[in-house]
Amino acid sequence: MRLKTLFSTAMLATAILLGGCQTTTEKNSANTINWFEADEDGRIHVFYDKETFSQFKQVGETAYRLTRIGGGPNGETLVFGLTKADKKLGENTPAAMLWDGKQDVSSFYGEMHKHGRIYVFDNKADMDFVRKVGEPSYMYTQIGAGPKGETVVFVLNKANKKQKPESLMAQFAAMHK
Repeated sequence: MRLKTLFSTAMLATAILLGGCQTTTEKNSANTINWFEADEDGRIHVFYDKETFSQFKQVGETAYRLTRIGGGPNGETLVFGLTKADKKLGENTPAAMLWDGKQDVSSFYGEMHKHGRIYVFDNKADMDFVRKVGEPSYMYTQIGAGPKGETVVFVLNKANKKQKPESLMAQFAAMHK
């Protein structure tokens, strides 16, 4: 009888452990990052939450933030807009970890609002390149297609430079309904 109880307990523990492994795998494979960046007043404002970014665009400030003076690629101040839930994480917020290269990204959507244009990315490396150099090497541009009539620049790279970025255009449209 005791052996039967021990066997049942072992089976239950195994099921729980394997179930936990499965959940972790699903979370890792669905690691989608949304990234919004606005260059204003010599600062780079970075957001990982669309709602917080929208509030920033309306008001010009965020309730919670993490600031790095001189942390930008050209010495700009970085301001990470935080959600209330993440305000106590400090350097471990999703945006700071992604900026520092400490977070893996399997799927990426990013917008950079700069010089009256909206640059749209599906690749973090392309966004880093544009931030460093100032503009993309390959792009597909739609004049006046932004929510307030801005020019929208869909950033491409060598691998996709000859293709119309239909998927990225659809993502942009969905973000700005």
